[in-house]
Amino acid sequence: MKIAGIGMICSRGLGIAAFENALESGWQKPGDTAARWLGGRNAPAYLVDLNTVPDRRLLKKVRRSDHLSKMAVLAAADALADGGMGDVVPNKLGVIVASAFGPHVTTFDFLDDFLDHGDTAVSPTTFSNSVHIAPASYISMSMNIKGPTLSVTQFRFSFQAALQLAKTWLDQRRCDHVLLGAVEQYGDVLGYVMDHKLTSAADGKIKPFAFKPTCQVPGEGSVFFLLSNGNAGSAYGFVNAVHVNDDPDSGKTVDLDIIDADGMLPDESAYLGSLSPDTPATAYSPLFGSMMIGGAFNMAAGALMLKRQRSYAAPVQDNPHGIRLLSETGNRRMESIRCTGYDCYAERTSIYVSRE
Repeated sequence: MKIAGIGMICSRGLGIAAFENALESGWQKPGDTAARWLGGRNAPAYLVDLNTVPDRRLLKKVRRSDHLSKMAVLAAADALADGGMGDVVPNKLGVIVASAFGPHVTTFDFLDDFLDHGDTAVSPTTFSNSVHIAPASYISMSMNIKGPTLSVTQFRFSFQAALQLAKTWLDQRRCDHVLLGAVEQYGDVLGYVMDHKLTSAADGKIKPFAFKPTCQVPGEGSVFFLLSNGNAGSAYGFVNAVHVNDDPDSGKTVDLDIIDADGMLPDESAYLGSLSPDTPATAYSPLFGSMMIGGAFNMAAGALMLKRQRSYAAPVQDNPHGIRLLSETGNRRMESIRCTGYDCYAERTSIYVSRE
């Protein structure tokens, strides 16, 4: 699959240029958010501030949507613009939105209203925003997209599953292009669970190569890819393969390994066994936070590096296991990159991205 465009929004801003600046500048201390379960104290989190979005026209179209859908719409529109489509949307454009938790914040808001005011006084708008297809629906509505639209929900591997589905749509010629993305939102319930079930980073710094014990800092954001078939005109390279568990390409040589380690597992030692001393490795979760869809951001980083032919140093280089880290930023010839993720069952996904 050809990667024709990338759009995103995260705590570092809107657009692939903002993400590139984050890769160049490295780690920055996250902001704070109120954590009621900590007795009024704040907790670090990588949050998206929609008030900083300069162009408000698209947000006005989805003014009744929640924070999750707004992030998805902005990132999706950014991917279309980056791919050169702008306001001209082809008829055979499909939309796939992946998420681990979906609109869980809105869902809990709806339940709170139900408990507080009863079933006759709850907001129908809140209910409609609480269903998992809502972000994809807002994307299709706001951009007049008439192709197939689907939401994929699966904890750690929702983005990888969506990639496999996009390839099926393209191979079957159901679509000429697929606007595929992932979105995740931070909320109090999620923050409470993460803080109690996982180890939070007191200094706000995720250490992807510590493996055990791990440390997490919650994040939120969205990243979208404009995908199509063909071997010409690619802006960011190609997604050559997406494997779950069985990886027939594991013996192939790649120029860089990117791992999804971000502290969302209590033990991430499986990553240690997946890395080769002959291949440099990196992880970019300290830039955008701990999210089940972090693999989408890492793939975006890999695709950007293939386009620029420039490698970006690991933003946090604590390295107790002596991994061969990508320790410096600079121009570097690269042809292929592998993005690896693990879930709590030690299942593994591998995404292979290449320049040609």
